[in-house]
Amino acid sequence: MSSQKAPLSFVIVTGLMLFALFFGAGNLIFPAMLGQSAGTNLWLASLGFIITGVGLPFITILAFGFSGKNDVQSLASRAHPLFGIIFTVVLYLSLGPLFALPRTGSVSYEIGIKPFLSNDVGFLPLLIFTIIYFGIACLLSINPSKMLDIVGKILTPLLLIFIGILIVVAIINPMGEIQSPAAKYSDNSFFKGFKEGYLTMDTLAGFAFGIIVINAIKDKGITSRKEVLGFCMKAGLIAATLLVIVYTSITYVGATSVEKLGQLGNGGDVLAQASNHFFGPAGAVLLGLIVIAACLTTSIGLITACSTYFNKILPAVSYKSYVVIFSVFSAAVANVGLSKLISITVPVLTALYPVAIVLIVLTFFHSFFKGKSEVYLGSLLLTAIISVMDGIVASGIKMEAVSDLFTQYLPLYSVGVGWVIPAIIGGVLGYMIYLMKGDPKEAY
Repeated sequence: MSSQKAPLSFVIVTGLMLFALFFGAGNLIFPAMLGQSAGTNLWLASLGFIITGVGLPFITILAFGFSGKNDVQSLASRAHPLFGIIFTVVLYLSLGPLFALPRTGSVSYEIGIKPFLSNDVGFLPLLIFTIIYFGIACLLSINPSKMLDIVGKILTPLLLIFIGILIVVAIINPMGEIQSPAAKYSDNSFFKGFKEGYLTMDTLAGFAFGIIVINAIKDKGITSRKEVLGFCMKAGLIAATLLVIVYTSITYVGATSVEKLGQLGNGGDVLAQASNHFFGPAGAVLLGLIVIAACLTTSIGLITACSTYFNKILPAVSYKSYVVIFSVFSAAVANVGLSKLISITVPVLTALYPVAIVLIVLTFFHSFFKGKSEVYLGSLLLTAIISVMDGIVASGIKMEAVSDLFTQYLPLYSVGVGWVIPAIIGGVLGYMIYLMKGDPKEAY
């Protein structure tokens, strides 16, 4: 059967779908806070944020087209089948019911609903909202074959209109002059922004969303590896371009808000007060629509991806049952509150993100080292040792002796990317082990 070519309209719709899936909860909150904290260093910090918040997710999508793999587990299993299972399960649980999925509901409530309520309303409004929110997400995820039309053709244009109004007004009539950076952004602002990009979870989400793109391509009869890679690149560039525009714009809005609003506690407060400044009460309504639409589209993608994967490895439970289970569980977790969710997420992402980044990089160098598992294992193992230690420190557990040792002897550790050199060393050692073993088998 010959491979088809994707029409331009399908490429555009898929690109818009990718943008909508990636542009979720953290994508609104973190750039605004980044701008407030980075001040006059906003462009350097924003560049670091864009690399992890846009560049790496884009490369992750390309990795699927480049590798020819159709799922995360087969890609990660190039290191070892056990690593493939563990990494994929942890990935989907993080993206799904444990962290990212509940966060979409919490952010929607905090920014879209809570500003309209009094301060002493208790837990009931959040409970009611999360039930309704995840109920809608559940219904839209039951039939994933319709997701491209729902997300790409309806929700995304509305989302872009909402965002565009706020950003254009804020840029034309800024709230004030950009102030000096906060203490933590006075030095190494690029690397600070780089690590802030972790919080969007978009590189991890790219593993899940890449599968959605590949399946959409196959449904159109596109099977040629060259055509698949080209499609991924075109659709990914559309999504990446929109994300860069939105991220830098929101970062700028945050940077220009400090003179008027002062340093605020989180990006949600920044956006809420900025909207109120420009539009009054109507601004709160506008912002609520932006947040709920952005988070809902991401929720649909996450529920669909997680349910599809777990149905594959545990088929005794149906896809629809997984959709309901993850929706109900996420609604429950969302009720712990946004601040608590974010505080729990940071250590996990600090440990997981570097491993994901190294796996992506190795995918593109797969042919260079003949795909040997020793290279994957060596690089990923040393990366994991450093990143897990970073995650433990980020959780608040004191490990001063280890931190001092790494700071003194490990290059780049002080700026938060101490795993880079160990990843390279691990890959080199792995290749040397392969050469000494003289393994004649070719990797897949």
